[in-house]
Amino acid sequence: MKDKQELKNAINKLKKDKNAIILAHNYQIEEVQDIADFIGDSYDLSRQAASSNADIIVFCGVHFMAETANILSPNKIVILPDKEAGCPMADTIKASDVRKMRSKYPDAAVVCYINTSAAVKAECEACCTSANAVKIVNSLPQEKIIFLPDKNLGNYVKENTAKEIILWDGCCHIHDRTTIEELRKVQAKYPDAPIVVHPECNSEVVNEADFVGGTNAMMSYVKESNMKRFIIGTEVGMLYPLKNQSPEKDFIILTDRFICPDMKLITLEKIYDSLKNLQPQIIVPPEIAKKALKAVNKMLEV
Repeated sequence: MKDKQELKNAINKLKKDKNAIILAHNYQIEEVQDIADFIGDSYDLSRQAASSNADIIVFCGVHFMAETANILSPNKIVILPDKEAGCPMADTIKASDVRKMRSKYPDAAVVCYINTSAAVKAECEACCTSANAVKIVNSLPQEKIIFLPDKNLGNYVKENTAKEIILWDGCCHIHDRTTIEELRKVQAKYPDAPIVVHPECNSEVVNEADFVGGTNAMMSYVKESNMKRFIIGTEVGMLYPLKNQSPEKDFIILTDRFICPDMKLITLEKIYDSLKNLQPQIIVPPEIAKKALKAVNKMLEV
């Protein structure tokens, strides 16, 4: 391809010819977000995949997201343009680890964050997002809950429920790396700016924030707020959809270290190649997908 516009035109033609849609997570690079049919968090994008009439889903995110789309849309082709796009937090736990936790706490229900593999979801009572984690936990009859894999989101849940929460020792190494000292340094520079952070951040940072929520919740909070400047505590890619939605407002990233390498792997070239060749496809084995769907459906019900 000679230039980006020619590449975009070729992608759009392939998309039309093959009845495909492109879904992009909020953390993707700008040019990928620009060509996407839908932009959002992993949960919303999976819902879009399931409700779409498209035959092919090009999922610009990471592996567990494409798996969830395949679980919800087993009759559609789901493509992840870069098969190496993974999630280190999701990789901290395997299905065998969940079974070991169950044997240790037999009276507990298991709730997994959507940031887990399909095999892990298949071992759990319910799946959740950062937006509905507390609701999901409170909806279950058990008073003891194993929450995995994110200990930071788990601690946030623990602060907002009367139930006993047993945590897995995992975290998003991107969100977890920021410190309270970094936050206070930025806060001192912009004292009037609300601090908006993702619950995957560590507890010290979360407790200092003015608003805590996932990416969609951040979008809504900023849109509805009368404030004109915000300190954003999540992956740097989030600044782009925020600026597009609210161009009259200013956004300051909490730390320049909020960069997820996995979320930056997908490019226009990779999208074109994946659409042209319909590879690499993400296919969850039917026996795992069937079990995982129960956990995902529980999330949808609540």
